[in-house]
Amino acid sequence: MKKYVSALVVAAATLSATSAMAQFAKPEDAVKYRQSALFVMQQNVGRIAAMVQGKAPFDAKVAADSAAVAEYMAKLPWAAFVPGSDKAGNTKAKAEVWSDAAKFNAAADKMQAEMAKLNAAAKTGSLDAIKPAMGAVGGTCKGCHDDFRAQ
Repeated sequence: MKKYVSALVVAAATLSATSAMAQFAKPEDAVKYRQSALFVMQQNVGRIAAMVQGKAPFDAKVAADSAAVAEYMAKLPWAAFVPGSDKAGNTKAKAEVWSDAAKFNAAADKMQAEMAKLNAAAKTGSLDAIKPAMGAVGGTCKGCHDDFRAQ
């Protein structure tokens, strides 16, 4: 039974990787796609972080709009971590993205969950609600960068 389940897992992973790779003509395209999605996400999170840190005046509408965009963008880059894109273009992704894919995917899932909480907090219009949610998002970003991004 274990062999059967293992074979199914391998087959599913292969099919999903093949379908994801089909989205990109070249591995370099996958790198550009994921970097672009992460850049837009970071810019929107950065606006909120600046407000939380007192470096920018708090604007509830800007925070809510930025959190909504960041949550959406947080869903996009993961499909672009396809085989062959680990050495393509100007990537900062460590080999661990592929060698420890389960941990990488768990980190991505955790970040997306925290981003959803940030979006919910931002919708309240309360800086006091946003602060802890922003801290949690920052923690997930840092954790992923520490483990999976070359400096």
